[in-house]
Amino acid sequence: MGVSRLEGKVENGVIKLSNEMTLPEQTRVFVIVPDVESSARARVLSPRLRHPQQAGEFAKQIFEVPVDADI
Repeated sequence: MGVSRLEGKVENGVIKLSNEMTLPEQTRVFVIVPDVESSARARVLSPRLRHPQQAGEFAKQIFEVPVDADI
């Protein structure tokens, strides 16, 4: 596999190559971005019990009712 080094800029979310070079459709490329800090992403954590020993208090209870029960 040959490797070429090309430079470009991002304009309106699209990478534009500096040297007017065009690449064929479906060309596999790798992008390396130098000297750019990524912005912090929000993290959504799963809920946790403060006291795991209380997990039994949240056990499901299943009640079977007759099919003809009034709703």
